Amino acid sequence: MNFMKSLATCGLASLIAVSSTVAVAEGDLTRRPTKLPDLVLGTEDNRYLLSQTEYNLETGKSYKLKIISSGQTEYALKAPDFFSTIFLRKIEAGDMEIKATSLNELEFEQEGEAEIYFVPIKPGKFEFYAEGLEEKGMEGVFNIK
Repeated sequence: MNFMKSLATCGLASLIAVSSTVAVAEGDLTRRPTKLPDLVLGTEDNRYLLSQTEYNLETGKSYKLKIISSGQTEYALKAPDFFSTIFLRKIEAGDMEIKATSLNELEFEQEGEAEIYFVPIKPGKFEFYAEGLEEKGMEGVFNIK
């Protein structure tokens, strides 16, 4: 009888362990994105200042990130590893909505802004930077759990 009781307990524990690791998602993961703090590139006082150097995100959650260029210099925002590990829903810039499956960089030649809508699909640490301005402190990281 003890053997049967132990076997049943072990089986129940295994079932609980397996069922607790299964992710359950209901509905459209791309809708109702969480708005992240704006990423502002440069200010009048410091053209090399980034308003945010770290973002903490979760896989499977929808986000929108507004990137704003102060226009103090040209900025080419890159995040190659990050951009290759997200589901990109769309980019909004000016009066345009751009539907694309991938993104390489966002280049601002003057003052402007763009919003990206995305869902992270791979955990890890992914760097972002303004190309050529990294040594001036224009770099940061996306931490994805």
